[in-house]
This record gives sequence, structure tokens and C-alpha cells, in this order.
Amino acid sequence: MTWWHGVLIAVAGLWAGTINTVVGSGTLVTFPVLVALGYPPVTATTSNAIGLVPGSFTGAWGYRREISGARQQLIRWSVMSALGAVGGTILLLSLPPDAFETIVPFLVGIALVLVVVQPALTRRLQRTGADGRRSKTWLLYPLIFLVGVYGGYFTAAQGIMLIGVMGLLLTEPLQRLNGYKNVLAAVVNLVAGAIYAVVAPISWPVVAILAVSSTLGGLIGARVGRRLPPTVLRAVIVVVGLVAIVRLVIE
Repeated sequence: MTWWHGVLIAVAGLWAGTINTVVGSGTLVTFPVLVALGYPPVTATTSNAIGLVPGSFTGAWGYRREISGARQQLIRWSVMSALGAVGGTILLLSLPPDAFETIVPFLVGIALVLVVVQPALTRRLQRTGADGRRSKTWLLYPLIFLVGVYGGYFTAAQGIMLIGVMGLLLTEPLQRLNGYKNVLAAVVNLVAGAIYAVVAPISWPVVAILAVSSTLGGLIGARVGRRLPPTVLRAVIVVVGLVAIVRLVIE
């Protein structure tokens, strides 16, 4: 690795850590950079997944006040995310590279629609009362599992998908949902990264650079994201999601 390769990877990791905490889709920054620098796609995916783990946890820590009092439900959701991540790593290591990625743009698009219509859905759910909301939240478990599968496979835009499905079924503020998203994405990245470290090809210099730079990015992202009004945060999510779809389609 040349010094300027290291600089490019560090800048990409800093941005990925920041945008992952605020919205998600940081992998759409780091993955193309690694591939452009000559790393094989699988090595780029696995090294990226491990390298971004510290940034995921600093982002989750930055949102600790927004998610206070949600420990038990986060534990239950995290179990589903972890199980999904295991399934996603199995897919990555066993299926052809393009077998799953063909549907990714559609999944991201559906998540964006959910983010956009979430305020109207929230008002409708509020009219159903507490019992109605509780009767629907069981759907979160399979949906979080499926997002975990996707996250374990590719990681990009899993944050947008999580906010989309949680916004559909929960009536909590968007910033709190963003905090939940950071925790669950951190779980997926940790589980997938641990598996990749044992059974997949890894570039450890890339992992080290991404780990440091994404950690700083996670801290920056938490400071920025927590200060964004819900409407602005929602707009950022939609813009980044649309860019993600375009990038995935033209890759």
C-alpha cells in the first residue's frame, strides 16, 4: 500500500463513519474507493465491514441519550440483527457476487418510500391507540432480521432500511429511531466482521486505517446528526438514499 492509497482510504473512512451515523450508506463511499485501488470486491467488502465496526459503535454511543430507557427492546432487536448478519455472511461467501445485489436498489427504494411517508403513517398509527401499535410491532422482528441479512451481505444503506421499517411500525421521534438504527447497524457490522475475520480474505492494513478514521467519523456524525431537525434529517436520508440507488445501478 502506497502512502497516498492510505490517505484516500482514511478520508473515505472518515466520511463513511460520519454519514453512517447520520444516515447510513457509508459503505457506498469506502467500497468503490477500495475497488478502484485494486482490491478484489470480496476483499473490499469484508475489509470494509470490519474496519467500519469501531465507527458504528462510536456513532451508537453518541446517540445514547436519545435511546435511553430502550435497553430491553434493543437487546431483543439486536438478537434478530445478529442472526440476520450471520445469514448475510453466508450469502456473501456462497452466492455469485451479483446474485443478491440485483435487488438492492429496489430494497433501498422501498426504504426511502417508507422514510418519506413515515410522518403520515405515524399519525395514522397514533389514532389506533397503544393496543393497535403493540399489535403491529411484532412485524419489526422479521423485518430487522431481513435487514440484518442484507447488512451482513453488503452493509450499504442498511441504516436507511432500518429507519424505514421502524418508522413504519413505531411512533417514536425520528432522532430516537436514528439512535436505534446506529445500535442495530453496529451489531450487524460486529457480527459480520467477526465471521469475515476468520473465514474470508481480509486486508488488515485497510482495516486498521478504516478503524481509526471511521471512529473519528462516528463521533463527528453523532454531533452533527443529533442537531438536525427531523425534517432536515429526513431530507438528508432521502438524498443519500437516492445517490445510493444511482451508485448501485451504475456499478
